[in-house]
Amino acid sequence: DDGTHKPAGVRIIRYPKTGNVMAAMKFVVKYFAEIAIKSKPVRRRFVTHLVDNLRALLPEYDPAIRIGRQWDRLYVETDSEDPAVLAQLVAAMCHTPGITYVLEVAEHPLADLTDVADKVAAVYSPRLAGKTFAVRCKRNGKHPYTSMEVERAVGAALLEATNAAGVNLKHPQVTVELELNEDTLFVVARRHRGPGGYPVGSLDPVLSLISGGFDSPVASYLTMKRGMRTHFLFFKLGGSDHEIGVKEVALYLWHKYGCRQRVLFISVPFEEVVAELLTKVEDSQMGVILKRMMLRVADRLAQDLEIDALVTGECVAQVSSQTLRNLAVIDRVTDRLVLRPLIATDKEDIVAVAEQIGTREFAANMPEYCGVMSVNPTTRARLSRVEAQERHFDMSILDRALASSQRTPIDQLASEDLQGSEVEVLSVPLAGSTVVDIRHPDEQELAPLQVNSPVLNIPFYELHRRARELDHGGSYMLYCGQGVMSRLHAALLAESEGLKVKVYAP
Repeated sequence: DDGTHKPAGVRIIRYPKTGNVMAAMKFVVKYFAEIAIKSKPVRRRFVTHLVDNLRALLPEYDPAIRIGRQWDRLYVETDSEDPAVLAQLVAAMCHTPGITYVLEVAEHPLADLTDVADKVAAVYSPRLAGKTFAVRCKRNGKHPYTSMEVERAVGAALLEATNAAGVNLKHPQVTVELELNEDTLFVVARRHRGPGGYPVGSLDPVLSLISGGFDSPVASYLTMKRGMRTHFLFFKLGGSDHEIGVKEVALYLWHKYGCRQRVLFISVPFEEVVAELLTKVEDSQMGVILKRMMLRVADRLAQDLEIDALVTGECVAQVSSQTLRNLAVIDRVTDRLVLRPLIATDKEDIVAVAEQIGTREFAANMPEYCGVMSVNPTTRARLSRVEAQERHFDMSILDRALASSQRTPIDQLASEDLQGSEVEVLSVPLAGSTVVDIRHPDEQELAPLQVNSPVLNIPFYELHRRARELDHGGSYMLYCGQGVMSRLHAALLAESEGLKVKVYAP
């Protein structure tokens, strides 16, 4: 790779097929299987996107990280031996779309089978005491022995050299993994599952309508996983707490799965639209018409941003506005493609994915607000009746809502919300202050905060509910790692709860 546009400190290495250039490879990154079957130009483009995404992510944890590429895999090398740094590198790669597996490996020049067995035993012997095992070998290149011969030789050596309980080829307690790539031996110490999918940014962008419940964040994640750069569109129906909550979940998805791609968070004030619906439209038609108004605005924003598709979290028959008939009527307001990744899923499936990707707690704690609640909502809307009702609606209200919309690069949300506020940002904890770590529990566990001050762990989605538990005479500093969510919350807590709050951003 020519290293064009790489951040300072990142060295990109083109690894030759023999693989013997570098002495201590740490990670082997396996592409998503569908990338491997693409034509050469398409495959090269996908892999380039994946390398660029890793360049953007990994230097945060190790500025001297080295990334190399071969036709069927990437190599990531670090000189760091800090377990916390290694864990963060693994976590970042495992949340990067386009990656199926991340293998922690020990790399050695390939010698005879006795040497192979010795190198494997050095990694696996401590794990085999009293357990059954099976050896799995993958080969790439020409060798004087088959994979099965390697497995038998290594298995026999491990039986002799360890206190293993024996070999169990069908249901082993420990799977011993190794790969022979030309004249290089990789002993796989650990295998980590990635999300699969395509690298973010490798496919066309989309505009996702996000409300912060269970469904729309999962739908947004699925488009990001499939390689689409996903912008976020939020309609403000009322309530600043709800808007803050939706910004948080969008930020979370972007930080964890978005590979630092440049995307927008667009907020559209819809309170006047709701008020007009409540006074001018029949009760039974309001849900369908509200969705049509949202799609009209989304369509105009997408046209301006040159985006071909919209994304929603709708699922057939989950609520009254989501029957097939109603969805068909809703979609008539736009010629733009409307993607619904969750269209045939069950709520249990959606909640399970939300749990897996870390957005379940956001949804469970989201201060939802809805200004349109029909008593008898229609489930079989008729286009003619809906259009007749819309003739009572003042469409200039949509023009005003669109003109008042705010487009903010997602990494600048905190700066937008702090305009005019007096929240102080400090790089060191103040004496006598309590640091409140508001990161997601997964992040807290991965990299515990080390400071010489009292620390409270309160995830940001619980912060406002638990704010009343805090001593109003005390002094607090919010910490979130990136400094964005802590800024969002500090101003709101100071204003709504009267707390003495600053931001800790080392």
